Amino acid sequence: MSTVLLVEDSLSTRKMISELLIKQGLKVEIAVDGVEALEILPTISPDLVVLDIVMPKMNGYEVCRNIKSNPNTKNVPVLICSSKGEDFDRYWGMKQGADAYIAKPFQPKELIATIRQLLKG
Repeated sequence: MSTVLLVEDSLSTRKMISELLIKQGLKVEIAVDGVEALEILPTISPDLVVLDIVMPKMNGYEVCRNIKSNPNTKNVPVLICSSKGEDFDRYWGMKQGADAYIAKPFQPKELIATIRQLLKG
């Protein structure tokens, strides 16, 4: 069973995404901000990180850069899932090392398909 670290500060979005992933047979670990995500990342060794950008304490771009610059986590796929949906936001997210970028609101099928693709990696 693959483990997904979901980093999302919105309770309603967290619940919706985690329920969607659990229904797909994935194990979901939760972090409510970037600082918490980086603290628990080494202890859970996720197969994938789903990451919001706009969060308190540390934004998703910083978290992504941190994950991708760490030799222990650089190969963990990062999917940015953010309300920042402009072309520049996507460009900047990919520039930080994200493996994929989905803008909110998204179609559940699109999220699941992207996650499946990244887990096959």
